[in-house]
Amino acid sequence: MTGRTRRRGHDRAPTALGVGSPLATDLYEVTMALAYLREGLTAPATFSLITRESRAERGFLVAAGLADVLDHLERFRVDEADLDAFAEVLGVPVAELRPLAGLRFTGDVRAVPEGRVVLPGEPLLELTAPLPQAQLLETWVLNQISHQTALASKAARCVVAARGKPVVDFALRRTHGVEAGLHAARAGAIVGFAATSDVAAARVYGMRASGTMAHSFVEVFDDERAAFAAFADAAVGPVTLLVDTYDTEEGVRRAAEVLRGVPPDREIGVRLDSGDLAALAQRARAILDAAGLARARIVASGGLDEHGIEELHERGAPVDVLAVGTKVGTSADAPYLDAAYKLVEYAGRPVMKLSEGKATLPGAKQVFRGPGCADVLGLADEACPAGSEPLLEPVVRAGRRIGPRPSPAEAVAAARERFEADLAALPPAARALRGPLRLRPRTSARLQALTQRTRERLAHRVGASR
Repeated sequence: MTGRTRRRGHDRAPTALGVGSPLATDLYEVTMALAYLREGLTAPATFSLITRESRAERGFLVAAGLADVLDHLERFRVDEADLDAFAEVLGVPVAELRPLAGLRFTGDVRAVPEGRVVLPGEPLLELTAPLPQAQLLETWVLNQISHQTALASKAARCVVAARGKPVVDFALRRTHGVEAGLHAARAGAIVGFAATSDVAAARVYGMRASGTMAHSFVEVFDDERAAFAAFADAAVGPVTLLVDTYDTEEGVRRAAEVLRGVPPDREIGVRLDSGDLAALAQRARAILDAAGLARARIVASGGLDEHGIEELHERGAPVDVLAVGTKVGTSADAPYLDAAYKLVEYAGRPVMKLSEGKATLPGAKQVFRGPGCADVLGLADEACPAGSEPLLEPVVRAGRRIGPRPSPAEAVAAARERFEADLAALPPAARALRGPLRLRPRTSARLQALTQRTRERLAHRVGASR
C-alpha cells in the first residue's frame, strides 16, 4: 500500500465508452485542456494529422476512419458525469474540473475523403478549434484514422493481388476486438471486397454476408458425406463445403456427391483451408470437373494476405474466391500506422516541432493531387496548380457537419468509388506488392519558405533564452 486511499471503480466498463464520450482519451489531454483554460489559452489552434514513413512495403495508403471521427465530433460534450470521472481519476475535487463543463466541439475540419489514395507525409485531416477543444480530441481522432487507414491500406493490397477475383473478409474472430472487426469489414468494403462473414457489418454497411462451415460441423457426424448432406439441406444461399477436415481429396469427392444434388440455380463450391492450397486447388478442380461440376467454385482461405494471394496466381491455382482473415484484419505486417496529431498554428502564428527525426512543417496545409499521384504539399491558402485538385475538403464548419449525412452503406459505396478511381490512376510501380515505388509529395516553395522562417524564429528564441 502506498498510503493513498484506493478509489472505488465505476460500474461502467471502459469498453462501454464510445462515440462522443470525452472519457475515451489519454489523461494528459485532460490535464493540458484544463491548463489551457486556466491560462486563457483559448485562441484557434490548427492540428494536422500526418502519416510518417512505413517500414512495411506500402506504395500507397487508403484514407479511412473519417466517418467515425465526424460522428464523435457531433456528439462530443463534457457533462457532469464526465467531470466526476475525470476528478476521480485525477484524485482532485470536482470543482477543479469545472472549467471543462459543457465543453463541446465548435471548430472546423478539413479532411481527405475516405477511399482516397494518400501518401506518407500528407495530412489526412486538419482540425481548427479553440485550443482546449482541439487538444482534448487528439486521442480519439488519431485512434480512428490511424487504425482504419492501416486496415484499408492492407485490404487494398489484397484487392490488387486478387486481380479481379472476389475477396471475402473472414477476419472478425481474430481481430483485436469486435469494434476492430467492424473496422476491418468496413475497410474491406471501401476497397472492393465482395463480402464479409461479419453479420453486423453486412447489415450496417450494405455488404453481402458470406460464410461456409466449420470443421466442428463435420466432426459431429458419423461420416463426412452425411455432414455435407445435412449442411446442404440447411444452408440458405450458396452451398460451400469445407473439405479438409480429414483427407482433402477424399473430402472433395464426397462433397461432389452431395453438390450434384443441389439445384442448378444455387451457387455451390468447396473451401480449402489448409495445406498446399495451390496444389490442392488443382486436384480439387480436376475432381469437380470430372463429376460434371464445372460450375462449382473453389474458395481458398487459411492465413492468406496479398502475398499468399499473389503466390496462388503465380502458381496458376484455379481458385475462384479468396477469403482473408487474421493477417488482413490485424494488418499483420504493419499493425499500426505511424501517424501523429501535431499543432501547426496557434492564434494565427505558425508553429513547428524541431525534434531530430520528427520535425514537423508549420501552417495549415493542402495536398494538391496531380496526374498519377504527383502530389504537392502546400499551404492551405495557396492556389491550386493547373491540372491538380485539392485533397482536403471542408467537412465540418463551426461544429456542424457540412452537407447531407449519408447512411453507413452510402458512405462506404461513395468511398469505394473514390478508391477505384484513385487506384486506377496510380502508376503500376506504386501498386506493386514487392518493392513498390514509394511516391512522396513535393513541398511547395511557399511552404518551404514558411518552414525556413519559422525554424529561424524558433532557433533565435531558443538561443536567446540560454
